[in-house]
Amino acid sequence: MPVQLYDTHSRSLRPLEAETEQALRFYCCGPTVYGPAHIGNFRTFLLQDTLRRVLEVDGQPVHHVRNLTDVDDKTIKGAMQAGLTLQDFTRQWTEKFHADCTALNCLPPHDEPSAVEHIPQQIALIEQLIEQGHAYATDEGSVYFRVSSFENYGSLSRLKERELKPQSKNSAGQRNDADEYEREAVSDFVLWKQRKPEDGENFWKSPWGEGRPGWHLECSAMIESSFKGATLDLHGGGVDLCFPHHENEIAQSECAHGRPLCKHWFHSAHLMVDGAKMSKSLGNLYTLDDLRAKGFSPMALRYALIAGSYRQQLNFTIETLHAAQSALAKLERFATTLLDKAGQKTSDLKAYIQASDPKLTGRFASAWEALGNNLNTSAALGALFGVVGSNPAPSLNESEARDTLSAFGALLYALGLSLFTEQVAKANTPDDIQALAQERWEAKQSKDYARADSLRKTLLQKGWLIKDSVDSYQVEPNDGQT
Repeated sequence: MPVQLYDTHSRSLRPLEAETEQALRFYCCGPTVYGPAHIGNFRTFLLQDTLRRVLEVDGQPVHHVRNLTDVDDKTIKGAMQAGLTLQDFTRQWTEKFHADCTALNCLPPHDEPSAVEHIPQQIALIEQLIEQGHAYATDEGSVYFRVSSFENYGSLSRLKERELKPQSKNSAGQRNDADEYEREAVSDFVLWKQRKPEDGENFWKSPWGEGRPGWHLECSAMIESSFKGATLDLHGGGVDLCFPHHENEIAQSECAHGRPLCKHWFHSAHLMVDGAKMSKSLGNLYTLDDLRAKGFSPMALRYALIAGSYRQQLNFTIETLHAAQSALAKLERFATTLLDKAGQKTSDLKAYIQASDPKLTGRFASAWEALGNNLNTSAALGALFGVVGSNPAPSLNESEARDTLSAFGALLYALGLSLFTEQVAKANTPDDIQALAQERWEAKQSKDYARADSLRKTLLQKGWLIKDSVDSYQVEPNDGQT
């Protein structure tokens, strides 16, 4: 059975298949590189990465493209405030994004086009839409898409089921920060924005005057360039992009090229933090670096962000990271037992974590079936820990242990989980705190529990928490826990 995935457009679970002997064409809306990506951004990217991995384990080649938005209101404003060229400003945040992706074990896309690199293609696309009567230029030098010219507008987000209004809010109910320009109808959206004084030198020449492309247009041009005119098999993004961004992509692409933009749409739900939407004002907008500073590993964050259903909002808390670290420790102990039975070392596990030859039958069949059934990571992890909890290793011989490691490794690959990585950011723990924690651990190991408890209380008074596992400990900043 091919992997089944919910399709936003048809509102149904459908098989995810490419054309015969073709790599599955998978396009993802990438980051806007004006600052560090937050964990809400990364939840979407990690789920997309997990889906790609599942398809690869299933034997389906994937051609994965994820764009970079390096020109829009936010990037231009950031560059101007920093006193940098747009290129230098976005380069530093692109490099930061790549570093975070590597830390979170995201596979790099096969192609990563940038909006600035595709300005000529965007201008050509606008010219084509104007010629066909789907777009119009204003006297001020901006260009708009004429929504009334596209009969199927709104089919993805079911927009036609409600009143067509100005594009002031996206499909998640958030404010849509689009510039206001003169247009024929409130529903029309901008393709080319006239140059403004606050843009500085960040503009390009066009047949309509100096300016820059609209955000929605960028993806259509990059998709056309990356996939050489072929219809996408799958398009992914957060649910907030369904309207207006993806709706506008469909309109401008299908009007220009006369073919469907995409066969299957994949949208992931929002991340909540402590039961509320993320915002700087609430102080609950975390980046990977923020959580590393609290002593959590990137792998614990990956586990926490993929553990819930992609179609449901996930409530993130610091406690979920503690639980993720405990879960990873259990997987490591399971792996160690299997490796011991196979006569191998911890470092040998890496060879088993691959997409090929999964042998995902028997004990791990339920976990694999869950991943193939609408990317049910929650059920897959539950089934995986059912195997881990049953601890089959003692009954296995060396050959059986190696086969079990192959299946276990294929699941780890699909989930993107690396084991035996650094669980605690020791570099962020002061030397005196680390020394006290080590002294406390040694006291506990020698069964001097009174001394160990005293040192634990001392650490707690200094603002540090000790978390013990079977054979190690972790030092973490105390977030109000006891």
